[in-house]
Amino acid sequence: MCRQILVLTFCLLFCVQSIHADEIIFTNGDRLTGKITHLVEGKMLFKSDAIGDVTIDVSKIQTFSTDDPIAVHLKDDNVLLQKIVSSEPGKFAIEGAGTIKAQDFELAEISSINPPAKPVPKWTGNLSAGLTSTHGNTKNQSMSGSVNLNKRTENDRTQISADYAKTKQENKTTGKEDTTEDWWRSKAKYDYFFSKKFFGYVDGRYEKDAISELDRRMIVGGGAGYQWVETEDLNFSTEFGLASLYEKFDNQTDSNSEVSFQAGYNFDKTLMKNVKFIHDLTYYPSTDKVSDYFLTSTAEIRAHFTSTMFTTFKVIFDYDATPAIGSHKTDTKYLFGVGYSF
Repeated sequence: MCRQILVLTFCLLFCVQSIHADEIIFTNGDRLTGKITHLVEGKMLFKSDAIGDVTIDVSKIQTFSTDDPIAVHLKDDNVLLQKIVSSEPGKFAIEGAGTIKAQDFELAEISSINPPAKPVPKWTGNLSAGLTSTHGNTKNQSMSGSVNLNKRTENDRTQISADYAKTKQENKTTGKEDTTEDWWRSKAKYDYFFSKKFFGYVDGRYEKDAISELDRRMIVGGGAGYQWVETEDLNFSTEFGLASLYEKFDNQTDSNSEVSFQAGYNFDKTLMKNVKFIHDLTYYPSTDKVSDYFLTSTAEIRAHFTSTMFTTFKVIFDYDATPAIGSHKTDTKYLFGVGYSF
């Protein structure tokens, strides 16, 4: 008798456990019981009583039900925090109360279920530096450095960068060191996303170049942009706005201050596993005279030889339609170095 009671009790417990469980009904009619862990990007992680953790494509699910209330995020940004009951093929329903009928939803409306907590946004970036020293028939020393900082959250993006280079070369006639390169620049940009693709931005630049007689160039601008693609391997955005551009040259008394249009793009692409190409261009034509403009562009190849260490080759191209007296309109700078990413 005791043995029969134990067997009956075990069977009842097993049945209760089976009843109190989430259930998946597949398009082929099969059923699976257990617990829904989460659903993201069209894949459901399900902890089955029989076979353990299993990943299920939503396209293979006919309908499903849950034993307890569950957080179902819909594509229209609504969130259902209720018990789910199975429905007709391709649909699910939230449990009704009393005489209220259960409400049906399409499976295609689901954005996620119990989505994992998003990681706290952190600053990422890299540092790089280059050094060349030659002694003998030619004596020169050259140094350069770059820093880039980025922070991306769900609603905004912040970017800060700076570049620097200086070169000294011995004059064979005088024996003194002449400075043949001495410049630096810094940039900062803030983007706020009004939607997944559309954003507004404010940005600023400051730069100096002793060789081209540029005492300072300051640009502050703002406008709107569109993020065409944003993935781990490819990013591309365009933007347009207005900017205030100020230039002061060492060999000129007067400074130049004007309002300009601002148009540009930002692009980066992973070419292969450890190699990345980064390119940007910004064009500042004066609102008074379009032929008077400043254009700046940067292209970089970055090749990682460890998870954090890389070599970099960067080209900075500037074109100023109205440079300092005696200076060229075009300036091209080349930087080669080794860097560390974090």
